[in-house]
Parts: sequence; C-alpha cells; structure tokens
Amino acid sequence: MASNTNRKVQRLEETKDSRPYARAKYLRISPYKIRTVLALIRGKSVEEAEAILTYCNKGGSLEVKKVLQSACANAEHNKNMDRTDLYVAECFADAGPELKRIQPVSKGRAHAILKRTCHVTVILAAKGM
Repeated sequence: MASNTNRKVQRLEETKDSRPYARAKYLRISPYKIRTVLALIRGKSVEEAEAILTYCNKGGSLEVKKVLQSACANAEHNKNMDRTDLYVAECFADAGPELKRIQPVSKGRAHAILKRTCHVTVILAAKGM
C-alpha cells in the first residue's frame, strides 16, 4: 500500500512544473476582458510586459500587472532567477464562480444578471530554458 503511494508521489513530482508562477483568484472582472490584456503580454520579456501594462488603458491591466510582479518576485525569491532573463511563457484566465443577480422588469418578471469572476495565472520562464 505505501509503496504504491510512494510511486504516485514520485510520479507527481516528476511531472510537476518547476517554472515560477503567480495566480490571482476571484477577480471581479470578466475573463473575456482579461484575456485581451493577456494576449498583449504573452511571450514578451518581463520589462516589456510591465511597460505595456502600465500604459494600457484596458480594464484589468492593473490586476494583470500585479500578478506579473508577483510572479517576478516568486522567481527572484524562491527560484533565485534573474529578473532580466525572465519572459512570460504562459498566461491565461479561467472563469471563476458567477455572482447571480436579478434585474426587475415589467409584469413582475426578472432578468438574470451574471457578474463574472476569473482566475488569472501568469507563468514565467528564463530565456535560456
């Protein structure tokens, strides 16, 4: 029994991604809006991505910038990586839970309003990898 568990733990450690990342969960913005911002920085160096996000006037650029800076800090502190060698390897926004609200309309009816949330993940990698 224990040997099977040990093999499972080893298999999980082998497949585990060792790249630095950061994740922001339950952001109160639609994932559709965040994905347009993430498309701007995908594959760019960290300095270039921060510059793009600083001057981007789209909604969610501030939240994405915070996640990018957190991923950079994780790379420097936890993995001892140099900030100048990092680039955005992957970034994606998954849908979170939806807050369900109603809009009253005529004749006692109600229309549903879905206030969407999202989970943003930014994964960095070194240029030499």
